[in-house]
Amino acid sequence: MADSIFGYPFRRFFWGHPPIFREWSGSTALLDWLESPSAHIFKINVPGFSKDDIKVQIEDGNILHIKGEGGREEPQAKEKDTIWHVAERGTGKKGFSREIELPENVKLDQIKAQVENGLLTILVPKDATPKSPKLQNINITSRL
Repeated sequence: MADSIFGYPFRRFFWGHPPIFREWSGSTALLDWLESPSAHIFKINVPGFSKDDIKVQIEDGNILHIKGEGGREEPQAKEKDTIWHVAERGTGKKGFSREIELPENVKLDQIKAQVENGLLTILVPKDATPKSPKLQNINITSRL
């Protein structure tokens, strides 16, 4: 079961609450998520976007929010009589937004991001230090 698509961490894609991908905006920013012994690595296609067009942020404690605005240009006819028949590579100002719930065992303060040749790579180092269990005592009274 561990090797199947429904094993951890993939089962949370389908049944988890909240799901790992909280929002998918129909974006063409396709994502690969790899895990090594020391880090989680996210690779996202962002053709036409520069590092100034992209924001990578942590929200609500452990939500990795990746947002791109702008980037692609309107197709311009170089000559007066030029007619565009097909523009499949994108036209106009486009954007994307992806939100990913990160696991608990990561070092949020050491996340690094780089964009090169239309590929955004985000490195999220793992924290090897075991976390102490969150234990909260509840006071018991005779009346509520």
